[in-house]
Amino acid sequence: MNSSIAIALDAMGGDHAPAMVIAGALLALRKDPTLVFHIYGDETRLRPLMERHPSLQSAIIHHTPDVVPGDMKPSVALRQGRQSSMRMAIDSVKDGTTQGMVSAGNTGALMAISKFVLGLLPGIDRPAITSMLPTSNARCVMLDLGANLECGPDNLVQFAIMGALIARIELGIEAPRVGLLNIGSEEMKGHDEIRAAASILRDTPIPGRFIGYVEADEVPFGRVDVVVTDGFTGNIALKTLEGTAKLAASFLRQAMHDSMLAKLGAMLASGAFSKLRTRLDPRAYNGAMLAGLRGVCVKSHGGADARAFANAILVAAQLIEGGLNNRIREEFARLYGVPGNSNGVPDQVES
Repeated sequence: MNSSIAIALDAMGGDHAPAMVIAGALLALRKDPTLVFHIYGDETRLRPLMERHPSLQSAIIHHTPDVVPGDMKPSVALRQGRQSSMRMAIDSVKDGTTQGMVSAGNTGALMAISKFVLGLLPGIDRPAITSMLPTSNARCVMLDLGANLECGPDNLVQFAIMGALIARIELGIEAPRVGLLNIGSEEMKGHDEIRAAASILRDTPIPGRFIGYVEADEVPFGRVDVVVTDGFTGNIALKTLEGTAKLAASFLRQAMHDSMLAKLGAMLASGAFSKLRTRLDPRAYNGAMLAGLRGVCVKSHGGADARAFANAILVAAQLIEGGLNNRIREEFARLYGVPGNSNGVPDQVES
């Protein structure tokens, strides 16, 4: 990265905040010394943590009196959280103090507040939680992962376009393969919304290659670079994949301790197992973007440690540097002439 990027951090969000946030910022800064942090939270708790690290002395602390608890309803957070670390970090993106923000706090509150404060990009009528998954090839982009339980065909088309652009920026793939998650590969499979979305995507010159339907068991093997689905299905698929990975790891650990011969084999294969752990480490994939907003907003897992939070920060920086939102604007203007378009993509006017 050639020029500095200002990122707001919600220092009070997450199970292990604020210590985890400060430690994560330090790790991210080691990867990219050009990052500039605006840290929002309780200054009496943040100042002692930051004074231990001279490299963070350039970071700016913004004291906030309130915190959005993990169990607070989004509607309540929207009304009562105006002086919270989460809200003020999002406000900084809106007023241009920062170029993006990262939070490990309440997902529902983050979605509600960021949508209210930042608004939606032209041509987008619903934001989508977007993240990376490991595959046999490398990684793939998947959206939506829980923001929208039900989606119409036009929502899925919008997700496909945004996902393809994110794959270009984060994965460096010029023509990413885009697939709709479905229960089969045949054209007649799936509900009406899926089939209608497929029909639109076949006739739409998206920034990638629409290859049709993809089944859940094909995702880990890298059949597509972008997986598009509604938030209900996407969240279930994600949790199933995460649970299966944990189960497989548990079985492997048990097998390695079954006998002295197994333990010896495990010692001999320790290097290979170390590589496997690194490849599957969920911390390396932490950082889900709320795609479609007028500003970069990245959600870290609530239970994230410093390494995971640092990865979320670097995801935000990469999307900012890649100019994702400008590319989304340009793509929807090219395809639909926003405002005013075909295929039912809703009109949005810049504020």
